[in-house]
Amino acid sequence: MTARANPPGPLHRRGPRPLLLHLTLAMTRSAVSSGAWPSWSAIWPQRTAAATAPPLARLAELLKRDGSATEGQFAQAVLAETWTQDRALLKGIAAYRRHPYSRAMPEPPTLWHEGSSRLLDYAPGAGGPIILFVPSLINRSYILDLMENRSVLRWFAAAGMRPLLLDWGAPGALENSFTLTDYVAGRLERVLGSLEEPVILAGYCMGGLLTLAAAVRRPDRVRGLALLATPWDFHAPDADRARNLAAQLPALEPAMAVTGNLSTDLLQMLFACLDPFDVTRKYRAFGRLEQSGAGATMFVAIEDWLNDGIPLAAPVARECLGGWYGENLPARGAWRIAGAPIEPAAWKGPSFVAIPERDRIVPPESAISLATALKSAAVHRPAAGHVGMAAGSRAESELWRPLRDWCASI
Repeated sequence: MTARANPPGPLHRRGPRPLLLHLTLAMTRSAVSSGAWPSWSAIWPQRTAAATAPPLARLAELLKRDGSATEGQFAQAVLAETWTQDRALLKGIAAYRRHPYSRAMPEPPTLWHEGSSRLLDYAPGAGGPIILFVPSLINRSYILDLMENRSVLRWFAAAGMRPLLLDWGAPGALENSFTLTDYVAGRLERVLGSLEEPVILAGYCMGGLLTLAAAVRRPDRVRGLALLATPWDFHAPDADRARNLAAQLPALEPAMAVTGNLSTDLLQMLFACLDPFDVTRKYRAFGRLEQSGAGATMFVAIEDWLNDGIPLAAPVARECLGGWYGENLPARGAWRIAGAPIEPAAWKGPSFVAIPERDRIVPPESAISLATALKSAAVHRPAAGHVGMAAGSRAESELWRPLRDWCASI
């Protein structure tokens, strides 16, 4: 399945989005590192390692071991390390831009479509149980069908089941006016109504909240509910960080008033607020990889997906940022779809909750509260991160097989 007419490919990639933001963050960090060394030297060697952000802390610790190092040598070492990191970042971005990988997966047939959304059938005519995978609204659905040997959908089809994928698509003029109620009580429930039998709903990340709401509202169309890295308590473990993210909403309103949605670059900027230097760290590490190896190819495939994001309809952006992150409505029992509260305990059917142990996008503390609120949920703790659980090198053992076994048991 291709997600767009011209998916990212070699020489078409600009770099991590928004590129200017990440370059500016790196430049600012370098300027501060270069200009602040006299202050560091005042406390070096006793407390420099603790006062300096990694990996400069590593440098300070090395210098601390050498009691004969002079202040001038310390300054020279700091500047050399800063420039080394800058070169490594540029090397990593350049390597990403010229990498030959380009996603090319065969398109499955479309079973249903409405507006920008499609229902894709990965095993037409299969007699196994139907598993409807529902992704987030802010990333392309093909993370679940990323590449050969990294597709949970094709793996489930080969295992004798009938996986379907709800590809939300990028919002058009119609979807720009959508609320979460329009997506759940409208589009998702119409998909459920179009199918010949009740299905197992599998929601990934934000898609988990949408599937939970649909299951609570239409239990007659859902035989099982799998929630994969799904947040619920948005103030766990750091309420201030969540509220600070919500506080950005007024600054985003002028842009949303023009476009009708929250653009991909603005969404990426919000994610960058959670860990401003995560992108620069991973691109420096990528530049050190053997570029013809499987690890580099996997990195590029995932980065292409991350940089190929989807805008979020403005009304939905307001609900998510203000209602979820700001007011923590789900955990408070105050999140509503079509006027009715969505309470996990109202779902009486079987449920499976996957909570990745190394998830930095949905903290485990946030997802655990949802597992606790469900009745008799089967809780699974993959030794993986948010994306690695779905499409990483260990995804089959960490998530696909346990999820398949649970689906077969209900």
